[in-house]
Parts: sequence; C-alpha cells; structure tokens
Amino acid sequence: MGDFWVFGYGSLMWRPGFAYTEEAPALLKGLHRSLCVYSHVHRGTPDCPGLVLGLDRGGSCRGLAFRVDDAHREETLAYLRAREQATMVYRETERSLRLLDGSHRRVRALCYVVDRSHPQYAGVLPLDQQAACVRRGTGKSGENVDYVVNTLDHLAEMGITDHRLEALGQWLAAQRGAAAAPKPAPAD
Repeated sequence: MGDFWVFGYGSLMWRPGFAYTEEAPALLKGLHRSLCVYSHVHRGTPDCPGLVLGLDRGGSCRGLAFRVDDAHREETLAYLRAREQATMVYRETERSLRLLDGSHRRVRALCYVVDRSHPQYAGVLPLDQQAACVRRGTGKSGENVDYVVNTLDHLAEMGITDHRLEALGQWLAAQRGAAAAPKPAPAD
C-alpha cells in the first residue's frame, strides 16, 4: 500500500494519540492554520462553543508529519475519524507535503481541512470574539485555553511563528493578569 503519513498542525502535533514510526517537520502549501472552527465536542459544547484550529484555504502551514506503519493504518484511520470527524466539520483529504528534515522528500499525507459550508465554520473572528470563545470553552478534551496554550508552546518549540495565534495568546494572558490583579480597597 505504501507509506501512510498524517499531517498535524494543532493538537495532533502535541497529542497525536496513535503509533507512528517517523516524525518530521513538514510544510503544506495552499492551506494555512486558522482558529476558524467552533468546537462542539472537544473544547466546547453546542450551547457554549470553544474555538479550535482548522486548515483553511490560502497560504501555507508548517506542522508535523507522522509516518504510520502499514500494519497500523486502519486502526489509525479509525482513531482519527472518531477524533476529527465527530461533527464532520473537517474534510478528510490527502495533500502533498515537503518534509523539512533535510531529506527534501515529498510525501502524500492525510489532512483534515475545514469545510467552509459547515455551520461550525467560524471564519476569521475579531480577537475579542476569539478570546471570549476560548475563555469559556470546555469540552470532553478539556479547557479551550489549554488547547491554545499547548499549541502555542509546541509551535514555539518548533520555531514556528503564528502571529494570529500569538496575538490571541497575549490577549488571553493580559486578561488573565487583569483578572488576577488585586482590586483596590474601597475608599472610606
């Protein structure tokens, strides 16, 4: 059957959840990482949606490519479909990636691309709306703030700059700092 690769650009980078035999930094062209999906399962609920990443059209995206042994292909696909396709907001597709491990290899990888026609597609939201969703979002995989922080930490470890996500991280940190700041004592 050949090599089976999976591209991670968000939580799959820091919590793939499946066995793999090789991991390499990779570049995907034609799609970019975007906080554009209302989460109704993993980081929010339908009544209180969180906000998670999707691959949206245009630009490029650096992430991680995972090579899965052929013996684990079907169980990995089943796992990823249960995880990524819970509400069908992503389209499962194969795309060409360039590995950034010095080998200059091009591989075909499974990618989960946001479906812009799906009701959970948020598009590009203003920073204050993103922060509001992320601050209140909690789902079966935990708090939405943790998702954003973990993704930012992993991107920093890889030397990847995502200006939009970093701006949100700074906004959330500033809001958290303001909430933790001592309140002035009432005047007598």
